[in-house]
Amino acid sequence: MDTSTRTLSVIFSLIIGLAAWAFSPVKEFMPDELELGAEAPMTAVKMKTVSGNMISLSDVAGEHGLLVIFSCNTCPWVEQWEDRYNPIANLAQEKGIGMVALNPNTTYRDRGDGFDDMKERADKMNYQFPYALDENNRLADAFGATRTPHVFLFNSEMKLVYRGAIDDNAKSAENVDKHYLRDAITQLAADEEITTKSTKSLGCTIKRAR
Repeated sequence: MDTSTRTLSVIFSLIIGLAAWAFSPVKEFMPDELELGAEAPMTAVKMKTVSGNMISLSDVAGEHGLLVIFSCNTCPWVEQWEDRYNPIANLAQEKGIGMVALNPNTTYRDRGDGFDDMKERADKMNYQFPYALDENNRLADAFGATRTPHVFLFNSEMKLVYRGAIDDNAKSAENVDKHYLRDAITQLAADEEITTKSTKSLGCTIKRAR
């Protein structure tokens, strides 16, 4: 093989390699979930709510703990579970547990998950809890949240006692067999052992900034 042929062969190989890299699927970043028993991270960070107030997780926490749900406006899974948000918020409040929903979909701010969209959604669904903007998905990254919805429940010491899904039936609240979050809230408030501490979160992947 002469020099010119060898050079052309090398250039061709480089082109093929670059093309394969450019068009290969990008593996989505999936952070590790916060460990059970770990303290809630970034509790002093102030976030803007749809009411215009600036709040932190510490501000929201109740006497017996804190419930954080990573949510959004654009995910069909959220829409299916959303009818349980207010009943859960009411139960949490009864049990002395604060609740907040955070929207981490940074790259969808111009596709339905912007602040004005959040205000409209909260009004439409009559949210009975704060709905706040997680700017640049900082809290989602710190929590290891991967999907919407993704639930994190903390006790009075702000240590994680449950994480995962709301229940086992997104499509129908009437046909739920296992009320993971509701049971965890009730058991936490009663100072009982939480029977199910971790489940798999099901939903849309968080649209994070890279």
